Amino acid sequence: MAFKFIWSEFAEIQLDEIYKFYENKAGSNIAKKHLKGIINETNKLIHATQIGQEEALLKYRKILYRYLIYKNYKVIYSLDLENGLIKIADVFDTRQNPPKIQRSK
Repeated sequence: MAFKFIWSEFAEIQLDEIYKFYENKAGSNIAKKHLKGIINETNKLIHATQIGQEEALLKYRKILYRYLIYKNYKVIYSLDLENGLIKIADVFDTRQNPPKIQRSK
């Protein structure tokens, strides 16, 4: 089955924030490099959708969330196997307070 990626609006906002942070601190080339790295990390899911570990801090939710790590970022996703979707829910900076991951979107 071919999977399609869907990025939540919340995840896209997080990517924008990451880009702005690195653009201000290190320039646009570094900002682009970080975003490209995060996005490329998700491409691993095309061939192995369940390689990410389950996100323990989101276990209380109805949907099973998994994550991949790229540098200091968790890319949090869920699978909709019935519709062939990989839903990217959040890009979370692991240097933040861990319970913050439970924030509502």
